[in-house]
Amino acid sequence: MSTAILTGQPVPGSPLEGDLRSLGFDVRTARDAADAETLVRTVPADQRVAVVDTRFVGHVHALRLGLTDPRFAVAAVPGAVTVKPEARGALTNALRTAVGAGGAGAVTVVPDAVPDRLAEALEAAGVDVYRPELGTLVAAVPADPEARNTARQAVAAVDDEAVRLRSAVKARDGFFTTYCISPYSRYLARWCARRGLTPNQVTTASLLVALIAAGCAATGTRGGFVAAGLLLLFSFVLDCTDGQLARYSLQYSTLGAWLDATFDRAKEYAYYAGLALGAARGGGSDDVWALALGAMILQTCRHVVDFSFNEANHDATANTSPTAALSDKLDSRGWTVWARRMIVLPIGERWALIAVLTALTTPRVTFVVLLIGCGLAACYTTAGRVLRSLTRKARRTDRAATALADLADTGPFAGALATLRGLPGLAPALALAGGAAVVVTSALTSFGSPWPVIAAAGYVITSGLAVARPLKGALDWLVPPFLRAAEYGTVLVLAAKADVNGALPAAFGLVAAVAYHHYDTVYRIRGVVAPPRWLVRVIGGHEGRTFAVTVAAALLTTTDFTVALTALAVAVALVVLVESIHFWVTAHNRGAPAVHDEGEPA
Repeated sequence: MSTAILTGQPVPGSPLEGDLRSLGFDVRTARDAADAETLVRTVPADQRVAVVDTRFVGHVHALRLGLTDPRFAVAAVPGAVTVKPEARGALTNALRTAVGAGGAGAVTVVPDAVPDRLAEALEAAGVDVYRPELGTLVAAVPADPEARNTARQAVAAVDDEAVRLRSAVKARDGFFTTYCISPYSRYLARWCARRGLTPNQVTTASLLVALIAAGCAATGTRGGFVAAGLLLLFSFVLDCTDGQLARYSLQYSTLGAWLDATFDRAKEYAYYAGLALGAARGGGSDDVWALALGAMILQTCRHVVDFSFNEANHDATANTSPTAALSDKLDSRGWTVWARRMIVLPIGERWALIAVLTALTTPRVTFVVLLIGCGLAACYTTAGRVLRSLTRKARRTDRAATALADLADTGPFAGALATLRGLPGLAPALALAGGAAVVVTSALTSFGSPWPVIAAAGYVITSGLAVARPLKGALDWLVPPFLRAAEYGTVLVLAAKADVNGALPAAFGLVAAVAYHHYDTVYRIRGVVAPPRWLVRVIGGHEGRTFAVTVAAALLTTTDFTVALTALAVAVALVVLVESIHFWVTAHNRGAPAVHDEGEPA
């Protein structure tokens, strides 16, 4: 339960008290700022407190946005201010100032102006006060009956429920989601909200539907493929609904953001596995595991490009370039906006493509088209980001360099070499050269050859030198994607070279487990803190795993190599899953700051 303290003279006929109770507030009344301070002290320390002007006139949703958003410790709209438990001390200090206990700098406050003056006092004390964009919503404190009547008419002229539904939709979405999903999924989100369902429950339902879709695809029958395509689309509807439900009801949480992002990857990659199983079980007994693994690797590397570029430039100064200016200009024009959003094949377009191809064609055709489409999208987005990086004169921060170092996932072997001075400006070239060497060597030599081991040893050296200096160069954000491609590509090539049943599925499982760790690293950086170094050391780091796989390929038979890949996949999955789940549940229980990551455009 939260507590709202009304200050000022009661206004006959005002629905304010009922509106606050509908938002979950216990309502109390204070005569003045001094009385408000006394009432605040009586509220349990673990509760949210709001101070609201009795003259407030506005939409209920304006109050909801200003007083109930869990992401912000302090928030305000005209006539109302709220603080979460961690900011109660700042509120108490502001109230003391308001009643004249602050000494020479005290502010004299009339009773019915307390909330706005409190917000000003909090900002003056250096507290970040979130003020939501209200748009057409009304939040006002009329000074006289005429102004009150005008404000009430303005409230009646705007349907706040319609505004709430529109704002539930992500501000920037893909074409397919905007025109084929959101027009009705927002109503599904409202239906869920009115029945007390949480975004996490909807996220879990989306995962279950996607897993059922993967199971249908694994049957290898035409009916199973058709059902799989339909269920995949329904899973995507639920995937949109969970975020819309979070925005509609302001149910944001760190755990929810992690579940949403993690389950998206789990759904897509589980579906790839289902298609591969279905192809093997179908009439043609087609082995498409290499294509399935290639699709997962390509999509994962696309995401790490996004993550690395954004982290490198998140808080960079002088962060402008002619390329970025041209991109912004194109994004301000009609058809180019949708063309640019579609060409990158975001999750909505990608899942729609997969669903339709699954239902109408074969798994092989589905993967080939997906690889071509995602490959072109990767070339387009990466080229644009390289141009932006080369044409801007941004100064990147220590925080950005630390984030890129965490994304690099450097293990103990390359980490020991990272203590060397390194070569300035050559980090991306070193990462690319070392990674390309081990992948190409693995591809051009026979299975069991020692040359991939030698190349992997060189890869340990080059990857260590690549991260020896802080990653603040214009193109240093390319280092993590190059390292991901090297590790995953080596596993794919060696498993394909083994040419034995089970090797590629085992490689798929290993890459999936490692990819989970890499995605988890991203979400931790965004939400709380990077994974502990001991975890990275225990699972070997990217260079340790790459070296271990090449050694296993050189020393073991193809059958034993498959067993080794499976064992490594299980070991990595157990370690990262147990540690990750423990971390996120603990962070949630300890009250980690609520976040809402919009993720890639849907």
